[in-house]
Amino acid sequence: MEATTGVAASAAPAAEAPAPAVLPQIDDPQKIAPKDARSLSALFFQQLQVLEEGTHEYQYARNTLIEMNLSLVQFAAKRYRNRGDGQMEDIIQVGTIGLIKAIDRFELSREVEFTSFAIPYIVGEIKRFFRDSTWSVHVPRRLQELRVTLAKAKEELTSTLGRDPGVAELAAHLGIPEDEVIDGLIASNGYTAGSIDLPLGGTEQGASDSGTSYADITGDCDPGMELIENLHALAPLLETLEPRDREIVRMRFGQEMTQAQIGEHLGISQMHVSRLLSRLLATLREGMLTQN
Repeated sequence: MEATTGVAASAAPAAEAPAPAVLPQIDDPQKIAPKDARSLSALFFQQLQVLEEGTHEYQYARNTLIEMNLSLVQFAAKRYRNRGDGQMEDIIQVGTIGLIKAIDRFELSREVEFTSFAIPYIVGEIKRFFRDSTWSVHVPRRLQELRVTLAKAKEELTSTLGRDPGVAELAAHLGIPEDEVIDGLIASNGYTAGSIDLPLGGTEQGASDSGTSYADITGDCDPGMELIENLHALAPLLETLEPRDREIVRMRFGQEMTQAQIGEHLGISQMHVSRLLSRLLATLREGMLTQN
């Protein structure tokens, strides 16, 4: 509990505009109790805002936050323990990715508990894992089970007949209607997805003479469209900002410059840039809410 005492000592002067404080050295962050981790996390997040990215101190603060909050990943993963089919280690790994994303995107100015902020990120990564590592296309459970039954029946008949069985033969062997066999065979196509780079008319084993692939004729969502919509909605609000404020927003979110790089470009400190960004984002957020 010595580290918890350090929280109270360090948190007091942080109410004003602190210089980087000396963070408590924690030998094994994963052994910190959840209650103490919440208090320590607030201190470490506070220091991340004033520490320069890439420094040893910054990496220590970020890595300690990750290790201290791994219990959140364990908590979120428990609800999926009966769905993992021996994949709990993978679930923990992808959940940790969600935790890291939450840490990198969390801001104290949100005035929410980090726990409440992080859990949706962790659960989201786990759900994405199940989505990407199972059926390529969502298929009803009945058809998923039928696929397995058809595969076994096809293997048995192939060894007996010396060739692949037809639909009628599969239906007779299983005692089900031919239409149901056809539905099962079609649904099986949803288990794996073919490469869109495969040439038209070609197969995985042999390529077609055509130089055109499925990717060349398949449409896709342009991620830039959402960005355009967001910029279009923000444009009137950005016009109301002072020139320097617009420049800061452009450098941070348009050019993805770090706060340190922006400060160097403008001749001001990183902490000053952080305060300006917090004020600007609050102004823009309030303006968007007013528009809605």
